[in-house]
Amino acid sequence: MMKLLSFVLAFSWCSTLQAKQDPLEVVKYVDLDRYVGVWYEAARFDQRFQRNCTASQATYTKKENGDIEVLNECRLYTPNGELKRAKGRAWVKDKKTFAKLKVQFFLSFLKIPFLAGNYWILYLDDNYKYAIIGDPSRKYLWFLSRTKSIDESIYSNLVDRADKMGFDTSKLLRTTH
Repeated sequence: MMKLLSFVLAFSWCSTLQAKQDPLEVVKYVDLDRYVGVWYEAARFDQRFQRNCTASQATYTKKENGDIEVLNECRLYTPNGELKRAKGRAWVKDKKTFAKLKVQFFLSFLKIPFLAGNYWILYLDDNYKYAIIGDPSRKYLWFLSRTKSIDESIYSNLVDRADKMGFDTSKLLRTTH
């Protein structure tokens, strides 16, 4: 009996571990012309580069060469705090779905680029109003909206989706605008 119990526990642990390691799936297709524009952050995992940020938003502008100009902005500590900006660029890594991009930001005072990070569009509603952005490591997660605030039922839906994708949604920070 003890061996059976040990086997069941070990199998359950391995199944849970495997679920966390399953590859992330991106949306089937992103129309970048519809995707560009202003997105407001509804929630995120805390990251060093966004520490103390609130009222966060991103503006994406498609360039003639197909790349996307990125302007991330936030206010420090409060929605009326000091404005913090980061400029960068994004480019498509998966030309079949247009849902896997790389994003690279620059140290503005040195004009030196940082390493490029993954920007995967994991969920996008049909009207391009809400999105879940993450990366395969599951260490980065953002909920984006076209409006500064979202209905609680929509937020709950985004949390449920991210949870099913294997993200630790207990680490989410809601963004104040």
